[in-house]
Amino acid sequence: MDGSVFAVTATAGTLRAAEGVLLRHTWTEEGVVAGPATNGAQLLHLSVALCLLNDAYRESERLGFHLDGVEVAVDGGFDAEWRSTGIRYRITLDSDATPEEHARLLAVLHEVAEIPRALRAGTTVTRMG
Repeated sequence: MDGSVFAVTATAGTLRAAEGVLLRHTWTEEGVVAGPATNGAQLLHLSVALCLLNDAYRESERLGFHLDGVEVAVDGGFDAEWRSTGIRYRITLDSDATPEEHARLLAVLHEVAEIPRALRAGTTVTRMG
């Protein structure tokens, strides 16, 4: 990504970063390394990254191949009123699957990943109490 102050990564397996926040992970014993996580915008982007990473493991298994590692980089910006100007992501896969299998997985992820789908649909945020 372009290295903005809102850029984040989530990594696991053979692509797991050496530094960042270590999170437990259903799909790997070593966990996920994610970060940075120093402001709300980064946490919003990390929710996208972690969703895509988790779904990559789940969907690759469903499609019949194993992932050795996943890296998801996410970035985006905000206008002067702090409205999102969009979120972009890039997924890197380490696997012995074919390029066609990787392409199929990436297409499936774009459709099924829950957090990106929720953000694309829009939402309301209200105060309780």
